[in-house]
Formats: sequence, structure tokens, C-alpha cells
Amino acid sequence: MTTTEPRSAAARPRRPTSGRRRLPTVSRLRGEGTAARRAWRGAYVRRIALGDSLCALVAAVVGYLVRFDRLDGGVGPAPVVSPWLVGVLPALWVLAMLVARSYEERFLWVGADEFHRVFGAAIALLATVGTISWAFRVELARGFVVVALPLATVLTLVQRYGQRKWLHRRRERGQFLQTAIIVGHRNGVVALHEQIDREAYHGYRVIGCCLPAGPGGESVTDFDGLPVLGTLAEVVDVVRRYEVDTVAVLPSPELDGPALRRLGWDLEKTQAELLLAPAVTEIAGPRVRIRPVCGLPLLHLERPELRGVRRVTKETFDRSAAAFGILLLLPVLLGLALAVGATSKGGVFYRQERVGRDGQTFGMLKFRSMVAGADRMVQALERDSDGNGVLFKMKGDPRVTRVGKVLRRYSLDELPQLLNVVRGDMSLVGPRPPLPTEVERYGFDMHRRFLVKPGITGLWQVSGRSDLSWDDSVRIDVRYVENWSLAFDFMILWKTLGAVFRGSGAY
Repeated sequence: MTTTEPRSAAARPRRPTSGRRRLPTVSRLRGEGTAARRAWRGAYVRRIALGDSLCALVAAVVGYLVRFDRLDGGVGPAPVVSPWLVGVLPALWVLAMLVARSYEERFLWVGADEFHRVFGAAIALLATVGTISWAFRVELARGFVVVALPLATVLTLVQRYGQRKWLHRRRERGQFLQTAIIVGHRNGVVALHEQIDREAYHGYRVIGCCLPAGPGGESVTDFDGLPVLGTLAEVVDVVRRYEVDTVAVLPSPELDGPALRRLGWDLEKTQAELLLAPAVTEIAGPRVRIRPVCGLPLLHLERPELRGVRRVTKETFDRSAAAFGILLLLPVLLGLALAVGATSKGGVFYRQERVGRDGQTFGMLKFRSMVAGADRMVQALERDSDGNGVLFKMKGDPRVTRVGKVLRRYSLDELPQLLNVVRGDMSLVGPRPPLPTEVERYGFDMHRRFLVKPGITGLWQVSGRSDLSWDDSVRIDVRYVENWSLAFDFMILWKTLGAVFRGSGAY
């Protein structure tokens, strides 16, 4: 039995909920130098290096104790695992990480480069051990290698992930930050300032901006809550005056190629890092390549791979994983269905029309989390909406049942959508499935989302859910479509677990 339950409708505009951090005073900035603000970095690198060696030591001990002797062949005595291997492996492991440049600061803190390099170092070490063993006929117990190296890889990845999350939590509390200024025109400064403010765990504290001089040479002292520290021609002087750690430059006609080169050369005389924001935003990763064209290194933008083998691979993985998930979670699904049916009147499920790939509509399934007839109550509650201007959302919605509050907080009401995935209407990961009434309000950019199937989870799920503004929702959906890959999907699935357990942005 199904019933109709609304979850989105037109609503009044709402400003983003993210707050702004208090800016430090000029006197405090002069009391803190770049070297002092970066002093923690050396200790962090030493800590992860020590953690890597301990992980390798634990893996070596386990490999020494767990004897898979028959892996070395069934004829004759198996090679003996010498205790000296236990002491040598940690040194070799740290050396491999050093060669793979996994301790360089530019690959740490955020992004996947650090983990890619750890994995690459492990593969390289395994290949080196195998080559040396074959070339010099060294009798090395294969069972030890099969156990120790994979275990060391897993433990190293886990400990580095834990170190990174510890750092992110400290940064969100205002520790281990580096100062930054934004250079560019007003519209770009506003957008970048909001983005940096949202992603506090990246560790940037924006202390001001540099704007073009106004007509007649007049200047302003404050813009978007930021002090205006100078003009575009005074960036280097501002960096030296306030000992700025990072300069983020936005595209602007005043800062063309020669001007940017000179700015980069001047900043080399300071300790500041230079970040350039590309004119084409939200596109990164495997789609962007630098290729020589007519003797110039130009950015080549690949087409998004939304067809062919990769699409078939994604659909095969989605359907098989959803089918396995249904079998695995069948007791949970039955228990939730009984809880919904026993605590309130109405059907256990509700079916709602949503828009999928290529603009085709389908019936999306959910566990019912509201009282029967909730759709008729929207107009009466519209003035109290906490939505973002297009989506209707309300904290403390009186239509939500007691069981429904728990279902929504931990996204358990979304589990029946596994059936939609098996049927081919949805994917495990993708843009948020919109209502037809929302699609009527879409601009040109938002129609890009219809190139892929909507997902049970996605970037919107791990980036704030209902707390997102409409502009943020647009940006996030377009980013997913433009940069889709299976690795991206796996990353989102992993982050979804944390978002669901925290329950942030869910109401």
C-alpha cells in the first residue's frame, strides 16, 4: 500500500546557514609569523612517519607469527622466516614511502594524493622484493610477504586517515590554520570567501582581500566582511606587511599572463604560496590535462565519460550491490516496515514521482515518515519553511511521525530506493532526485544533472544535505556530473557512512 508524501516544494529564499569566523586583528597578525604558523607541520610529518614504521612493525610481527608455509610450495621444507626481517621491514617501508614522496607537505592534509602514493609505494616495494628474490635466488618466505605487506598497507592507510581527521577537527576549532588573502574582482571574492569558509578543515583563514582600484582611484576599506588590504598592484606589499601564507588569485583581466608571472616571481622572495583559481571551475581531476599546443602548454578539457564501458560498469556495480544490500538488510527492512505500520496510520511505503536521467520520470520509493495526508498541509506550513528558496524543508516539521524522525535523521527512510536501483531507475551515487515542480524552476546549468541517473546518496548527502543553499546544491550536482568516476563514487559511499551516523543536515 502506498501513499503520497511531499518533501519539496516552492519556498521563500533563505541565506546560507554557514557562519563567518571572526577575523584576527592586525596586531595579532603581526605577532604571528609564517614560520610560527607552520611549525606544527614538521611534527605532523614526523608523527605519520613514526606511525608508518609502527604499522610496518606490527605487520612484520603478524607475518612472522602467522606461518602460511604451504604458500611456498608443497615439496621440501619451507623457507625459514628469519627474525631479522621483522626489524628490516619497518625501515624498508619508511624508505619506500620516502621515495614515493608521501611525506611531502603538498600531498598531505587534504585530497587523495597521499593515499595514492602510499598504495603506489606498497606496490613498488612488493615488485622490488619479488624481483630481487628472483634475480639473486633469495629464499624468502612468500607467506611472510603475502601477509606482511598487504597488512602494512592497510594499517598505514588507516593510521594516516586517522591523523588527517584529527588535524581536520583541530582546524575546525581554529588551530593549525594558515592565513590567506583573496585577489580578484568583487563577485569572485564573495564566492571564494564563502567556499573557503564552508571548508574550514582545509586550514585557510582569510584575513582580507585585494580588489581593483575603483573609478577615479578611490578604494574601500571593507568588502563582504573582509578588510580590503590593498589593490591588485599591491599584493606583494600586503603579503610582506602581514606575513601572509597563501595568496589565492581569481581570474581577472588586470592579472594576465605577464602580470601573473611577475607576481609569481615576486612571491618567490616571500614564504607565501600562490594559488590560481581556473576560469572553468568545478572541473578537475582526470578531465584536465596540460598538453603542448603550438609550443604552448594549454589546458585540455576532456569530455565527461558518461557513455560506453564505464557507464555499463557503473550500472552493473550499482544493480549487483543493491541486490546484495537488499538480501543483507532484509531483516532490517522488515523491522522498519513493521515499526512504520504499527506506530501511525497509512501505508508502510510511499511512492513519489521524481525526474531521472534524460528527464524521464519514475516512482521513487521510501518508507513513510509523515502522517497520512501530509501533502495537503504544505501550504499552511510554507511560511515557516527552512528551505533554500526552491526546496521546502522545515526543522521540527509537525507532519513527521515519531518513528519518521529517527528514519529521517539516519536516512533509513531511503533504504527502499535499493529497489529503484535494481530496477534501473536510480544509481547508488548520483545527483539528488528532483521533483517535477523543482525542474520547472531549473536554469540551464541544472539540466546537466540529467545526463546521469539520480542517486540514493551523492555529494549533496556528504556536503550538508538540507543545510545547503540552492546555489550550493546546483554547484555540487554539476560538479558530480562533470567529474564522475568509479573512484569518486567509492569516496562518496565511504563519506556517506559518516554523514548518516552524524545525522547533520537531516530533518
